[in-house]
Amino acid sequence: MNKRALVLALLFWAASASASPRTILDSIGFDQKLGAQAPLDLVFRDEGGKPERLGALFHGRPVLLAFVYYKCPMLCTETLNGLVRALRALSFDAGRQFDVVILSIDPRETPALAAAKERVYVERYGRAGGARGWNFLTGDEASIRRLTSALGFRYAYDPELDQYAHPAGLVALTPAGRVSKYLMGVEFAAGDVRLALVEASAGAIGTPIDRLVLYCYHYDPMTGRYGPRILRILQAAGVLTIAGLAALVLGMSRREPAA
Repeated sequence: MNKRALVLALLFWAASASASPRTILDSIGFDQKLGAQAPLDLVFRDEGGKPERLGALFHGRPVLLAFVYYKCPMLCTETLNGLVRALRALSFDAGRQFDVVILSIDPRETPALAAAKERVYVERYGRAGGARGWNFLTGDEASIRRLTSALGFRYAYDPELDQYAHPAGLVALTPAGRVSKYLMGVEFAAGDVRLALVEASAGAIGTPIDRLVLYCYHYDPMTGRYGPRILRILQAAGVLTIAGLAALVLGMSRREPAA
């Protein structure tokens, strides 16, 4: 998380804490439910107001899911901005190697609001055919609560502020709708997002280099980040060194003149 985003997040929590009962802040969080199944039978509304079954948005590709609300004054905008910055740095294309699902947690919000957000972020994404891979949804309270509960996203409505207190982050889902990884915060390193997509796809996307990096890195569920696993890095380096020496010896032996 960069300094600006951190300051914004702290201001958000300070404002909430000053005007809200402590129980509201205690009730929010992002529980790690790795392997949990998203209820794909849930029906939401797409940007045009048409009913859309969640499972219909999975096309044999991993999905990045973000819980926001479209009138959020601060944190949600930073989350979406961080997401689009990370995705623009990837060689993967939304709608081809992965899909993005954005769901409003406010059941009062309308498809018109979702459509307005879609226009903004698809334009910022700037890829040809990008709209195909972005989905901005709204839904009723029961459906929203069922999905957020299944994926560990805990939030609360503050009637005094008319705002939602909620955590920030992304959920990487497998093509079957199971939780693969969580990416926490409002700024997402492009490398972390790429590794999360490769891992969520079970190797169906990415390159051999990506899989080597996954071997050398591990996911920390406490931070939602990937970090170097030094032992594996040393092992990989050792293997490459031995292979290099073997190739050198073989090359030298081939150049020796026959007796």
